[in-house]
Amino acid sequence: MFEKLTNIPSKSGVYTFKNSRERVLYVGKAKDLRNRLRSYFQKSSKLNARKATMLRDVRDFTYIVTDNELEALVLEANLIKQYRPRFNVILRDDKNYPYLKLTVDEQWPRLEVVRRIKKDGAVYFGPYVPAGSMWETLAFIRKNFQIRNCRYSLDKPMRPCIQYQMERCPAPCAGLISRRKYLKLIEEIRLFLKGKKKDLLDGLEKKMIQFSEEMRYEEAAKIRNRIKALERALESQKVIAPELGDIDIMGFYREGNAVSFKVFFIRNGIMVGSKDFFIKNIEDVSDRELIHTFITQFYSKEIIPPSEIITPVLPEELKSLKQWLSHRKGAIVKIFAPQAGKKKELIDMASENARLTFKDKKESRLDDLLNDIRERLKLGKSPEDIGAFDVSTIAGKESVGAFVYWTDGEFRKDMYRRLRIKTVQGVDDYSMMEEILDRTIQNLGGHMPDLIIIDGGKGQLEIAKRVIDKNAMLFHKMPQLIAIAKDPDRAYLTTSNDPISLDDGRQSSLLLKKIRDEAHRFAVGYHRKLREKELMQSPLEKIPGIGKKRRLALLRKFGSIEDIKKASVDEITTVEGFNRRVAERVLDGLRENK
Repeated sequence: MFEKLTNIPSKSGVYTFKNSRERVLYVGKAKDLRNRLRSYFQKSSKLNARKATMLRDVRDFTYIVTDNELEALVLEANLIKQYRPRFNVILRDDKNYPYLKLTVDEQWPRLEVVRRIKKDGAVYFGPYVPAGSMWETLAFIRKNFQIRNCRYSLDKPMRPCIQYQMERCPAPCAGLISRRKYLKLIEEIRLFLKGKKKDLLDGLEKKMIQFSEEMRYEEAAKIRNRIKALERALESQKVIAPELGDIDIMGFYREGNAVSFKVFFIRNGIMVGSKDFFIKNIEDVSDRELIHTFITQFYSKEIIPPSEIITPVLPEELKSLKQWLSHRKGAIVKIFAPQAGKKKELIDMASENARLTFKDKKESRLDDLLNDIRERLKLGKSPEDIGAFDVSTIAGKESVGAFVYWTDGEFRKDMYRRLRIKTVQGVDDYSMMEEILDRTIQNLGGHMPDLIIIDGGKGQLEIAKRVIDKNAMLFHKMPQLIAIAKDPDRAYLTTSNDPISLDDGRQSSLLLKKIRDEAHRFAVGYHRKLREKELMQSPLEKIPGIGKKRRLALLRKFGSIEDIKKASVDEITTVEGFNRRVAERVLDGLRENK
């Protein structure tokens, strides 16, 4: 390893440290790779305790040269997201936040909820965190602005649907509204979402007066009602300061080896949401490095950076960070650490909220609960996250597997996985469990939780242990295993032959059973969905080579599946597109699917 140090170029890039099992321990970036990597191994180096501990496990390193520091920053963020190394500060939040997307690039624009941002000419509003206010906003707009919510292309005229009858859509599909009038509605929605209260209400009042003067009193009354509804809605918005525009406020509070972040999302001077983050294992990380890491990982997700980001202290590598954010936004992004004024007040408010969140979390019983699980299950450490696997099948048909994920007191739906059993025929719970474990580990790239629950007994536990051992090289941290059997509820460990009763009513028992039951619910729900689909599926769809066109031709000719079954091969060959071989395949397929 030390011989490799002599060949490292003095260029910017990203490096990774690995242990004896080739697992990535740490990802870092450097303006000068040679100097940075050599600094780790020099006797005179003053490494903090965190990095000194890491170096004891390092057995190899790799590096990637980049053209500049900005490329190194982007690559570092991607590799941290991919490997989630043990000695990096990790933001344990992979959720993409919801936005309202106004498709102004379409001829007849509509409003929809999305979690992925594209450079497609549409206008995005958000993020909305939590999502409750977004759904309220969307429902209000659809009720009061009456624009279409369908996905039809509207290239050809069609009959208006029930939304038109309910006065929820002006029916552009049937030509019942001009495009010019429709686009005025779209502009009103844009003003509403941007919080342009005065412009929107002034425009509507002028329209109301015009209708009244033209003695179109019914239309004027509708505008009046919309104005009243808008005034109530706009008054309920949390207006912080219109002059702030788009800005994210990031406050934090740290104590010991943990930190709590509070982010306020302000768009057009209106508070559209806020979000808490809790990060552990930050000992020996400076405030500036912490802010840099948080910003990098947070904006690596599907989120549009605002025009300004306000933090208590300026992050490290400020210049490259601003360049990267500006590139993601497509416009200039500034980062400030204000010392006075309205923005300083907002930073103080965010930091105070972060402190209260930290105290609430510290005083909560979650840590005690996880410690109890550690002691009862004889685990090496308290699990920060817990996953569970289950299989669902009936007589070996449409068999499925499911995986659920729990962390920080809640289930993480974005980490759930469900899959159809591919390699096992008939009823074989052990082989099914082996398949879903193996495939899920591969799918998640070894990013498994600290503790895995298997639904079953000692047999399923042995299978799971075999799969875990087989994939040991993939794991960034080796998961611990238990199996939970029913009637009575009891946990089996890999380290003991004696099961542990979970029917004692203790909180730790209830949590473990809750996670197991969630995996069962998720698996059964998917299995039921597939069986219902199977029941609804036409037997003709299961026959190879019989596509939609041929199915329709058969049904037009014979009228029903039963009459097709009664037909002869010669009768079926009279249908266009069917020769004798295909006709025989149809009859054979229908007999097999009785």
